[in-house]
Amino acid sequence: MKASVPDGFAVTHAQDAHWESGLRSFFAYRDLDVAASTGGRVGAHVIRAIGSQLDPQPRHHHAIEFQLVYILKGWIEFDYTDVGRVRLEAGSSVVQPPGIRHAELAHSADLEMLEIVLPATFATELE
Repeated sequence: MKASVPDGFAVTHAQDAHWESGLRSFFAYRDLDVAASTGGRVGAHVIRAIGSQLDPQPRHHHAIEFQLVYILKGWIEFDYTDVGRVRLEAGSSVVQPPGIRHAELAHSADLEMLEIVLPATFATELE
């Protein structure tokens, strides 16, 4: 790669991935440097399970403008207010509209998912 790259250009590689703790203790998060390259307008990260989770989590909602979840591996189940139970498996995606109340019901030990959010930093409120 050239020494000088355009503003907003970002590349990440799996072999250099740094996994960190985040919003949920049973997930590890890999930042894809999208927030840094967009001035915080957009966030993207890969989330992977730290073991399976079979206990429903508290209902909550996020203060976001946009949220897309795409399942790379494994499965996860959510319960959405006014929608009901939704199971997502590898290749499934969901757009969660701003403020939709939901709860994670369970996920597989091999779960990996891509999440894209606007803005990159947002509040989560428990019900």
